[in-house]
Amino acid sequence: MIESMSSPAACYRSFDAERGRRMAHRHLAGQAIGNTWGLVLAAGEGKRLRRLTTSSAGVSIPKQFCSLQSGPSLIAAALRRGSVVARRNHLCTVVALEHRRWWGASLAQLPGVNVIVQPENRGTANGILLPLLHILERDPDANIVLLPSDHHVEDEATLAGSLRQAVAQLDRHPADMLVLGIQPTGADTGLGYIVPGRNRDECAMDPSEKVVCFVEKPSAAYAGELIRHGGLWNTFILAVKARALLKLFDVRVPDIVTEMREAVRHDIGHPASALAIYRLYALLPILDFSRDIVEGQEARLRVLQVPDCGWSDLGTPERVERALREVTRSQSSQGVADRDFNHAGFLSLASHLNSATARSS
Repeated sequence: MIESMSSPAACYRSFDAERGRRMAHRHLAGQAIGNTWGLVLAAGEGKRLRRLTTSSAGVSIPKQFCSLQSGPSLIAAALRRGSVVARRNHLCTVVALEHRRWWGASLAQLPGVNVIVQPENRGTANGILLPLLHILERDPDANIVLLPSDHHVEDEATLAGSLRQAVAQLDRHPADMLVLGIQPTGADTGLGYIVPGRNRDECAMDPSEKVVCFVEKPSAAYAGELIRHGGLWNTFILAVKARALLKLFDVRVPDIVTEMREAVRHDIGHPASALAIYRLYALLPILDFSRDIVEGQEARLRVLQVPDCGWSDLGTPERVERALREVTRSQSSQGVADRDFNHAGFLSLASHLNSATARSS
């Protein structure tokens, strides 16, 4: 005899099962957040945005230390996002030595050991590997959420929910890297694309999907084709266990991993003569994380689609202009846990965009 859901016993069992799933999800999220580290990538040069980030005195200010309008800098906003999933002492950033005049004051609220200085720019892969090895020395079981420092998000609460959701999935997929994807609003050739496999596990607690295609900066025609096949914009916001991320590097550049680990350990153990990483960086090849590390390892990727949250990558003047058009007066700040990261930008992209537009008209 099939028991009707309208019977009290069946209803209670259904309620208990649902409550059990929710409690398990909350437990998993809480357990993961305890050893989660937020890593903000802030060592870029932002050359494509230079006409908007050059002051009236002719000084080029890295875009991560600017604000979209007035108010907190882009790096401050990224640190706030990280604070959703990581405690203050688990928030790190990687910065460039040449930008010290900008990050010295901007990052005063972080522990000094959490500000990892890159001697020079040797590509995004080396810029991720260096802080990854620092975190692993302190916490071998760390979960890591990687956050670029040049994003604008209108609805921070929605993105915060997806960040928590991604971290909560890491115990389910310990060998994989979860990438946050956004539904495209157009065929932007300057962004990366991820095509999900649409083979989601039969489990309500697992919203992620396998990745079948990972493409960096396609042509307009190819981007349109990817979108027609369900492709998502790659936000480059990642959640991954630190050891799993290191394995991606080990497969591609094992010698660099060994050399950089030795340099990091030397400098940690000898702070008075911490020059090993400087000597190594002078010899490193320029490596791109997407092209040189991730491509070809798509089987290790999963994608989690973020609901519409007004996300923008502020990598070009055109995207800055688009983001400003879409900014609403009631920008949401819910879900941003740490309001202390509020260092103002050294320059407003909006005001410089307006000035540049006025000069060209």
